Amino acid sequence: MRPELHSYTHLASGKVREIYEIDADTLLLVATDRISAYDHILSPAIPDKGRILTAMSFFWFDLLEVPNHLAGGPTDERIPAQCVGRSMVVRKLPMVPVECVARGYLTGSGMIDYAATGSVCGVALPSGLVEASRLPEPIFTPATKADQGDHDENISFERVVEQEGAERAEQLRAATLDIYGRGAALAAERGIILADTKFEFGIGDSGELVLADEVLTPDSSRYWEAASYREGEVQPSFDKQIVRNWLTGPDSGWDRAGDQTPPALPADVVDRTRARYIEAYEWISQKSFADWPDHDEENA
Repeated sequence: MRPELHSYTHLASGKVREIYEIDADTLLLVATDRISAYDHILSPAIPDKGRILTAMSFFWFDLLEVPNHLAGGPTDERIPAQCVGRSMVVRKLPMVPVECVARGYLTGSGMIDYAATGSVCGVALPSGLVEASRLPEPIFTPATKADQGDHDENISFERVVEQEGAERAEQLRAATLDIYGRGAALAAERGIILADTKFEFGIGDSGELVLADEVLTPDSSRYWEAASYREGEVQPSFDKQIVRNWLTGPDSGWDRAGDQTPPALPADVVDRTRARYIEAYEWISQKSFADWPDHDEENA
């Protein structure tokens, strides 16, 4: 019989994940179906989103073969029945308080930074780059880890050195660019551009970096279809862009600059967003999402 979720101590809630303590050494990370945009958690949730993020993370953790925080598989007996398929049993680790971002293409906040300064997070870039330009080589552009509701702040490598020390900062940069490079190479083989991504790292017992949280999911990464890539244009992404576009379009009636709560998402926006997340998982993993574990009714 699987444990009841209430038998674990609830530690924290994030935009997407709920964190529970299993014991002194392990945690349960439960990925909900919540979706956020522009620092608001929206309603309704996107069905199966948490399962898709979990499936993608397990795929990449297995493929990358770098030290990670997993302490069990997707159907580990410590996972409560209702949480099977959307949960990870992980080691409890001290976390590095830096969002480790790798960028291979210029877009998002990187494009805004470049337009203003000619650099991104203090990394000087060639002149003449435009939206979605491929960078000469991938760059490490760290950010602070903001509290829920606040924006992450892009910071320089020198700031990471001041905060974490030169040796640890170098380790973070090297690991981030290495994992990004390997992820981008596999995605490219499958007709997908990994434009950028962010990682989180913990510290292992011997002081080594341990890849933690989610990895290379549509929530933490920008994936673009290579066949439709056009430099100079904002690219369609395999993520919640459908939601963002609706919120900022004329049909929602929502003013992003105001203090109004965003309206409920229409059913077609929810359905199309769910389909887009599933498409990302299946295209990259080359596995069927229908085969991924769902909640365990037999042992509920």
